[in-house]
Amino acid sequence: MKTRILKKFSAAATGLALLATAACGSPAASSTPSSGTAQPGAAQSENAQSAGYPLTMEHTMGSTTIESAPKRVVALDPSYIDAALLLGADLVGYVQYRQDPKAPFSPYLGDVADATKDSVNVGTLAEPNLEKILELQPDLIVSAKVRHEALYPQLSKIAPTIFSVSTGPTWKENVVFLGEALGKKAKAEELVKAYEDRAQKVGAEILKKKPDATYSLVRFTGGDTARLYSSNSFIGEIMADMRIPRPKTAPDSTEEIFVPLSAEQILQGDAGLVMVSAFTPAGAEGDTARAQQEKFQSNPLWKKLKGDVVAVDDATFLASVSIQGAHAVITDLAKHYGVDPHLP
Repeated sequence: MKTRILKKFSAAATGLALLATAACGSPAASSTPSSGTAQPGAAQSENAQSAGYPLTMEHTMGSTTIESAPKRVVALDPSYIDAALLLGADLVGYVQYRQDPKAPFSPYLGDVADATKDSVNVGTLAEPNLEKILELQPDLIVSAKVRHEALYPQLSKIAPTIFSVSTGPTWKENVVFLGEALGKKAKAEELVKAYEDRAQKVGAEILKKKPDATYSLVRFTGGDTARLYSSNSFIGEIMADMRIPRPKTAPDSTEEIFVPLSAEQILQGDAGLVMVSAFTPAGAEGDTARAQQEKFQSNPLWKKLKGDVVAVDDATFLASVSIQGAHAVITDLAKHYGVDPHLP
């Protein structure tokens, strides 16, 4: 059994920045004036942003009318933070989703210092601070029912608020959802398609080199069982977009994002590539996950895994749930297999 470690590649962040730059300059992101007379760029941009408003959006909590193109956005879920940055929104408020307050945004986003220099932390994902949100005077708040259903009545009194049902299983759809609210639906659809095209290209390179490639992802979070991520998960959808299958005999779920595995069942997680991650924040929770991982990996059955066992970054492969995170996953997999990452 071959064991390797996938590192955090600076090239991935650079490539993602290039992808975002290329997409921002694409034709789909601009708008054509309604008259036949050419307009200055600033005026054209303003007209493009104001077109389609007032906009009434139907969403899981009802309907919300957005009077004009949002200029001050508060995102209360990590995937929507990433989506707002991807779409070039003015992200004035965000929830803390990383352990290091000095580095609140994930490395896979590339250099977002300019885009976030005025952004304000409005509390944790579990407990956003409503007073801080109010002080920011947003004109759009975005989150998910699974995250903040109980807060929706209060949030909607602060500013137009839109919720998707969830974030994980619908991460691509949610980019388009936010894009529509921002008046950038065409750009959002283009960015999703660019990701899907790249996933298919890199997947084809991998399958050309290794036609029998299969994958699994096993994660340790503490407790008695490990998590074998299903085809319904973030990594499951990325690999499906790459056309790389799970083993036919692997346990799966179309409802849940993972299947629990005891130490005695760990061979059910075997595959050509066995990705392994652990949720290890500072403190007792991280210590529990590390202890669980050590216990599983010291079990004699672990040594019987036949696949290539690779440690992957938990924050990217599991927690990102975004287009940028998916691009970073693809870049790391391309490096692992030694194929063209298809960066611009």
